Amino acid sequence: MTAKHLHKDIPAGELTAMTAAELAEKIHSGEITSVAVTQAHLDRIAATDGDLGAFLHVGAEEALATAAEVDAKIAAGEKPQSALAGVPLALKDVFVTTDAPTTCASKMLEGYISPYDATVTKKLREAGIPILGKTNLDEFAMGSSTENSAYHVTRNPWDTDRMPGGSGGGSAVALAAGQAPLAIGTDTGGSIRQPAAMTDTVGVKPTYGTVSRYGLVACASSLDQGGPTARTVLDTALLHEVIAGFDPLDGTSINKPVAPVVAAAREGAKGDLNGVKVGVVKQLNGAEGIQAGVTEAFRAAVAKLEELGATVVEVDCPNFTHALGAYYLIQMSEISSNLARFDGMRYGLRAGDDGTTSADDVMSITRAEGFGPEVKRRIMLGTYALSVGYYDAYYLQAQRIRTLVAQDFEKAFELADVLVAPTTPTTAFKLGENVDDPLAMYNFDLCTLPLNLAGLCGMSLPVGLAPDTQMPTGMQIMAPALADDRLYRVGAAYEAATK
Repeated sequence: MTAKHLHKDIPAGELTAMTAAELAEKIHSGEITSVAVTQAHLDRIAATDGDLGAFLHVGAEEALATAAEVDAKIAAGEKPQSALAGVPLALKDVFVTTDAPTTCASKMLEGYISPYDATVTKKLREAGIPILGKTNLDEFAMGSSTENSAYHVTRNPWDTDRMPGGSGGGSAVALAAGQAPLAIGTDTGGSIRQPAAMTDTVGVKPTYGTVSRYGLVACASSLDQGGPTARTVLDTALLHEVIAGFDPLDGTSINKPVAPVVAAAREGAKGDLNGVKVGVVKQLNGAEGIQAGVTEAFRAAVAKLEELGATVVEVDCPNFTHALGAYYLIQMSEISSNLARFDGMRYGLRAGDDGTTSADDVMSITRAEGFGPEVKRRIMLGTYALSVGYYDAYYLQAQRIRTLVAQDFEKAFELADVLVAPTTPTTAFKLGENVDDPLAMYNFDLCTLPLNLAGLCGMSLPVGLAPDTQMPTGMQIMAPALADDRLYRVGAAYEAATK
């Protein structure tokens, strides 16, 4: 019997509720088509995104063309290009694409079409994964609520009056709302993990250097890392293996084998954590500023890990209390340097050029009109930190603290295989509640950014609703560099035990 005779008419609502692994199995067996799956998700986007604002661009024609190619190969008896071939995906709008705009949610790049694909984009295409579109974010990935987009805010499907986390709120909302079974985000200080926690989804920041940054529009180059997001640990692992790997086009890429994350997820799903040592970070367990309901949900999750056989110990990371200030000094300094390229001369927006205006004035007018307030704030603070007379006092001192944070991690991993902490200090706050309070926004990175300073890997995993707000919250699992598989083993065990 040929594949075309096996196709079933499955209701669109069932298709958009299935996991990526389930969809892949049915597509590859010929039971359903990638075109049907992709169309169901496009229809879901059309029906819901007016209220949610997850997408900046939807590429229906391109996605359906990729899906049709996958279906044709399967019908011809060819092996699928990857374990996720035919399963559609939402791509954060910071990875360049030749067939869709890459705006970084900024007026500075409105309508910009790249002449080349990012390495992550290329890997997705080679894997036969239809790209549904580009998702919304805080402008140039600067923010914690997806309210800083130049185009529109993104709303949390659990409560549309609340934010979905940031900067990658669009990708997380696409997952949570059933608009996509898979998504790609980036994580500079928590921009994958925070939205995952806010929306009851799974998000992983891989080890720095294991997913190529070539074609990822830079925010802070020593901190940025692309990564996979999905609704289950296994789906996230399957996507992780697609996008990870050495890339000679990225000077920071690590030439090491990809950690066996899919095998670890499958092993973890058996629910046995005997022999695993879990370290609870003292500075992030019920600390001042962490919501009581978040702490309660986190401690219940740790207790569940102990029930599964893990040994739980407390670890002391004293320099985490200094990490927030150091992180923002480093991040803003790198932003100041990276965003200098957006000058109105080479690509993107050019404002005030009437043929007589000087180049300096065109640059000034373009940057004033093209960048939003948060981006301007970070450029100015970063430029100040790098200026003559302040470089040693600010930037170099922040780098020293970065070293101390990394040393805290090293000592902690001598005592434990993985570390755990709440992903965010609170659940999702109301849209507009902190928009005029930059420090409150920056404090939202409290739990996630130490990992970026050290270049390690981390996962945010849903741990239910915080009792005091009835909104989703997450537990963050952290592991040493290149030990990404540990995240998936522990995460899958918890997930299997708490469905």
